[in-house]
Amino acid sequence: MSPRLLQMPRLVRFGIAIDTASEWRWLALLAVALWPTWWWMGQRMVDGSDDPLGVLALAALGALMWQHRLRLRAAPRLGFQAAALAGVILTTALHNQLPDLLVGLIGLLSLAAGLLAFLPARVAVTPVLGLSVLSLPLLASLQFYAGFPLRVVTAEASRWLLALAHTVERSGASLVVNGQLIIVDAPCSGVQMAWLGYFTACAVALATGRDNRSFVVRLPVVGLLVLLGNVLRNTVLVALQVSGHPLPGWGHDAVGLVVLGAVCAGIAWAMGTSLKRERAAS
Repeated sequence: MSPRLLQMPRLVRFGIAIDTASEWRWLALLAVALWPTWWWMGQRMVDGSDDPLGVLALAALGALMWQHRLRLRAAPRLGFQAAALAGVILTTALHNQLPDLLVGLIGLLSLAAGLLAFLPARVAVTPVLGLSVLSLPLLASLQFYAGFPLRVVTAEASRWLLALAHTVERSGASLVVNGQLIIVDAPCSGVQMAWLGYFTACAVALATGRDNRSFVVRLPVVGLLVLLGNVLRNTVLVALQVSGHPLPGWGHDAVGLVVLGAVCAGIAWAMGTSLKRERAAS
């Protein structure tokens, strides 16, 4: 600040007030400024057009702030705070100018930047950004754009496994097993399993204090476990179907939950337990 500006008492008092303002006041103002994003997200979650899983990610961010409530920085990191303010301005300026999902992404990333401005420096940045992205109602969009390619990959991988005991051909996202047509439908794409897998990765990384590099290095393991789990689930269900022992609806759900639990447990181990071993070995 130039000497001339320092001679203006009102400006100096204003600057002091900003610098000493409560961190919770800043975060509350940031949340209020993003009200168009909250309104759009709420509408999309309750009108049935998307799954409301984003609430879990928002709750995880809230739990993170509560966990560090006594260790929040009195003076925010200016880079993150500037990014948060710029994101809020962009969200407001681009409202109704760009797709709502893209504007919402900018808004949620600005919220993450605002949180990181006050969180202790040891809190990893990447899982916080990951949770902010997962807060968006994006499962329907992922299913629309990535669902079919994922179903094709799942069908092809299942074909290789089923070919060990059956005559199998694949056409698109469908399998013909022993002359019986089996369609790999949208729920079998693994989009929801992927969301829960990456949510588990972000939550466990933050809970165990994993750093940015260690978290990013393990992200491919998350994708691999999700893919393997989805292929295993699809293969088991198809094998039971063509063997003459099809499962009822609740049986499909039970197999899916068991595989999902195993996948999330494996991800939690990769993100958390291995870190304890690394610390013990060092």
